[in-house]
Amino acid sequence: MTDTTSRAPDAPRTPYAPRARRFRSARRVPAALTALAVLGVAGLFLYDLAAVRAGRPGMGWRRELARQLDRQTPADLGVLLGGGVLAVAGALLLLLALAPGLRGILPMRTPDTDKDADAGAGDAGADTGLRAGIGRKDAAQVLRDRAMEVSGVRSVRVKVGRSHVGVRATSHFRELDDVRADLDAVLAVGIGELGLAHPPHRRVRVRR
Repeated sequence: MTDTTSRAPDAPRTPYAPRARRFRSARRVPAALTALAVLGVAGLFLYDLAAVRAGRPGMGWRRELARQLDRQTPADLGVLLGGGVLAVAGALLLLLALAPGLRGILPMRTPDTDKDADAGAGDAGADTGLRAGIGRKDAAQVLRDRAMEVSGVRSVRVKVGRSHVGVRATSHFRELDDVRADLDAVLAVGIGELGLAHPPHRRVRVRR
């Protein structure tokens, strides 16, 4: 089996790329669930505190917790392990909260359609709030259809990431170098037509 691989040079950046931002997930469901959980815990503690203030005995779980805290010290192994787990979980939740999310959508550039009205205008998307994006699977399907048009290509697998496009093609005739060169040219045009704000690197692999 013969295999040839090429890594294409980076596509030139467009003047719109620096202003394009990733799409952020609204996270309405996680935010609502977190708010409900905090509300439930706070309500439970407030109810127990009000019961104690009213002269009634506190809940059993709170008395047991107070006894455990009285016996345990910060140097105990169980306390250290529990604190470490909580710290890691908190850092992970903080990371997830700050991450944009929606990794499956690639931002597209928005051309400036009002240059005559405002010669100094930059990205129209930044001025009007208009943004566009395309899903990774949709972009991969478009590039795959373009690659299948190359003579000699029998099958193609395309994987689109945030910063790269991986293409694996199988050829059943023609020289592999010629097929790879044609594929590289077609994919360069296809990636340009997608209008991505940050054109990804492409890596083409062709085998017999």
